[in-house]
Amino acid sequence: MALTTGIVGLPNVGKSTLFNAITRAGAESANYPFCTIDPNVGVVDVRDERMDKLAAMVNPQRIVPTSFQFTDIAGLVKGASKGEGLGNQFLSHIREVDAIIHVVRCFEDENIVHVSGQVNPLEDMETINLELVLSDLETVERRLDRIARQKKSGDKDAAIEHTILEKLQVALAEGKPARSVELVEDERKRINSLNLLTLKRMLYAANVAEDDVADVDDVNPHVEALKKQALTEGAEVVTISAQLEAEIAELEGEERELFLEELGLESSGLDRLVAAAYRLLGLATYFTAGEKEVRAWTIRQGMRAPQAAGVIHSDFERGFIRAEVVSFEDLMAAGSMPGAREKGHLRSEGKEYVVHDGDVVHFRFNV
Repeated sequence: MALTTGIVGLPNVGKSTLFNAITRAGAESANYPFCTIDPNVGVVDVRDERMDKLAAMVNPQRIVPTSFQFTDIAGLVKGASKGEGLGNQFLSHIREVDAIIHVVRCFEDENIVHVSGQVNPLEDMETINLELVLSDLETVERRLDRIARQKKSGDKDAAIEHTILEKLQVALAEGKPARSVELVEDERKRINSLNLLTLKRMLYAANVAEDDVADVDDVNPHVEALKKQALTEGAEVVTISAQLEAEIAELEGEERELFLEELGLESSGLDRLVAAAYRLLGLATYFTAGEKEVRAWTIRQGMRAPQAAGVIHSDFERGFIRAEVVSFEDLMAAGSMPGAREKGHLRSEGKEYVVHDGDVVHFRFNV
């Protein structure tokens, strides 16, 4: 499954510049508000050096990495939920994403206007988060109006949903995100169709100047303030330079690695964003490897073998017999699949096996 994220932020914080850099999609980017009118969607391959090593061992016809989808919408402003700027009409485009990346401006540049006149990450965070809350409040209240009629007719399911919605309404009316409300799994399932924005996990991307990206903790007070506030929300901050990512995006292979090394970076901002998103959502990657292809598959941590097989095709899950599994580390140590089998590292696992990050799996099934 492709990981999907929505990118939000105020105008001129670097959203579209970042989107352009990491997806090479050419979304318009300019120094004026509301440059992005229609939502831009870009899909990028997730870099995983383990795939290169598997491919070197197996020599497949093709390599298929897992993917990461970004949706960039118009910059929001204070009052967007009530129709200010371009309004909140574009929020509908990110209601079905897995997580939200909130790009926050943490750089000073007098040549790039800030919508509120000054760079203030905490104020920017509050503005965007409040607009998401207000948008969700509108969604919940509309649903409450509809469900109330069903409740009056004696519909028990409607009565249960009504109670859940009332809890959400109270929190949202107080300016709190939906994720602050304690909901059991059954309650979450009942409101899944609403796709509440503030029920999704949030990841902050601190957009800094190119010179700040390597040692940002020492020189950028905006990032420090952002991290402190994010900590209170249980959220993570990834420091990134949209301008620098644009340069990195033009490089490949050894040239790219040398450029990162010169900057004192172990990985690109995109790689760090993806890794943070995987941690945030509790995701893992397993591999299939054969002569036809080496392929990466994204699953949720804790997923058992039949469900992991179902990510490939529903027939794999329906007709699951067993999974032949070896960890990536054991396979590399053995040097080949026959070598892993000879050393006893290749195991036959049943329906209760929990697939781990880095597992190399071959599924046996029959339908």
